[in-house]
Amino acid sequence: MNSNHLTEAQTEAKHKQLGLSDEQVVDMYKYMLLARKFDERNLLLQRAGKTNFHVSGIGQETAQVASAFALDRERDYFLPYYRDYGFVLSVGMTLTELMMSAFAKAGDPNSGGRQMPGHFGSKRLRIVTGSSPVTTQVPHAVGIALAAKMQKKDIVSYVTFGEGSSNQGDFHEGLNFAGVQKLPVIFMCENNQYAISVPVRKQLGGKVSDRALGYGFPGIRVDGNDALEVYSVVKEARERAIRGEGPTLIEAMMYRLSPHSTSDNDLAYRTKEEVEENWKQDGIPRMKTYLIDQGLWSEEQDEALAREISEQLKEAIAAAENSPFPKPEDTLLHVYAGDEEVSAWR
Repeated sequence: MNSNHLTEAQTEAKHKQLGLSDEQVVDMYKYMLLARKFDERNLLLQRAGKTNFHVSGIGQETAQVASAFALDRERDYFLPYYRDYGFVLSVGMTLTELMMSAFAKAGDPNSGGRQMPGHFGSKRLRIVTGSSPVTTQVPHAVGIALAAKMQKKDIVSYVTFGEGSSNQGDFHEGLNFAGVQKLPVIFMCENNQYAISVPVRKQLGGKVSDRALGYGFPGIRVDGNDALEVYSVVKEARERAIRGEGPTLIEAMMYRLSPHSTSDNDLAYRTKEEVEENWKQDGIPRMKTYLIDQGLWSEEQDEALAREISEQLKEAIAAAENSPFPKPEDTLLHVYAGDEEVSAWR
């Protein structure tokens, strides 16, 4: 086709076709880079003995941020799993709040310093508290979606988990109930290829997304390194849910570029060459290239953003280091019924 005959819609940038403004798509990239730099700094803090533990989400930020932008960040309910730094930052958590958690300080909004990092919870942001046993957040998300339907609210619950979690009973029970009741819930599997040390080929005989068919609603597999594709799929899933058409299962394909956690030696079960090959698929440089091609970004702006994030991280770390630890007696807060005490966390 002659380019002169292309319609305006056909020549329009992909993000604009999806309803994203130039400012929004640049903000998506900024959150991706913020999450990456936060993650990298936490790995260094743990190795330096400043913090005790870190579970990384490097390689998964693209899908996390894109999903957040496709949701109603002022009204929807979120049940992220422990690698979702990109997601929680995008819906309103701050670097200081996350550093308070990393340093187990009383100012940690997730748990007042009582839970390991990556276990998010914020009443202010409608982030429902997660727990260490994997997949327990799936039935909770379904329950919230049921409440939304009963109260006739045009909101959704959004829950994430790894592909290993899709083998748990909580996953299947949650999907079955959501399918029967046609609930406004979005299930997002962040398939990063490894359940700790077990590769996906030893976990699954098929696609996670295909499992939705047995429960009567759509399952979609998407490239988790393509921010605009993920945004499009999550946006459509939310629109379906609001129309009363029920849930959607999304399987975002990605790769866990870092070890499972700072307690893990990933080269005991995969090769350095495999990891290096998957770095080539990283969604953050892909997004950066897209923005530069669209004339929305430059290398100079990228360098300036990196410096700005570095300063923000220094301030957040200083605030966390200089903040008090929880008092020993705070161990008893929120344990017994009728406890009127107000803790530092909210």
